[in-house]
Amino acid sequence: MSQNLLQPEPTRLPADHPDMAARAALEEGVELPEVAARFPAASYAWALLARDSLAAGDAVSAYAFARTGYHRGLDALRRAGWRGAGPVPADHVPNQGFLMALLALAAAAEQIGETEEAERCRSFADDADPTARATLAR
Repeated sequence: MSQNLLQPEPTRLPADHPDMAARAALEEGVELPEVAARFPAASYAWALLARDSLAAGDAVSAYAFARTGYHRGLDALRRAGWRGAGPVPADHVPNQGFLMALLALAAAAEQIGETEEAERCRSFADDADPTARATLAR
């Protein structure tokens, strides 16, 4: 198998990323807002808050939650060696919170009329992993 030297290696967040602790807390029954407060670097919690807000018809709150998760995820990806481009596999569980936040940001942006932002986020997700939308669909 030959390596594409023009394509960066996939970025995988570490197994001890805060998203994993957030997931464990949710499985233990801790309420989502408390999980977000306990693990503010966990994109997963922010993405779930964004999804819940979208489902409740509150696109403005969804946008804020999703943007928080997106930016916390970007910080984590950069610390993991991501240089602004390249694969971010959706099947790698620690990456999922970032990708979910990115997709929630696209949905919220669309709902508040930020069409260019919505398209940019969808394109970013597709570039990161063309299977992300299907893999992370609710």
